[in-house]
Parts: sequence; C-alpha cells; structure tokens
Amino acid sequence: MLKMKASCERCSAPLGLSDLAYICSYECTFCPECTAALNQECPNCQGNLVLRPLRRTSPTEVARPGFKAKLEAILR
Repeated sequence: MLKMKASCERCSAPLGLSDLAYICSYECTFCPECTAALNQECPNCQGNLVLRPLRRTSPTEVARPGFKAKLEAILR
C-alpha cells in the first residue's frame, strides 16, 4: 500500500489525504511548490516526481457509528 506522508520532505508543509502532492517511486513526498522548484526531480533518488493519488479517508479510520447495524440490515 502507498504510504501517504503527512508533510513535504523539503519545506514541512502539511499535506492532507486529498491535497495535491508529488511522489517518486520510493514515496518521497513533496508539495507542488517544492516540486516545481526541484524541476519535478527527486533530490534523493533523482527519479521523476509524479502526482500522488488522492484519498478521501484513511484505511485505519474507524467506520461511522451505526455503520455496522446498517450494513447488517442490508445484508439480511
């Protein structure tokens, strides 16, 4: 699974799950401003920085209250 880092590795700007961010094949993560300053090249591995996919929720996030009961009712 892709590790969604919470901040830019160059300037420490916060990066939410649905914020634009760029990554290399080693999952180094940079904000759009730093990516532009780096000419879309990772300073760690010299690989390409590409747009990171967006996520709306974290896989470790707990389901909303009542979700299990609603699901059980649907599956009956």
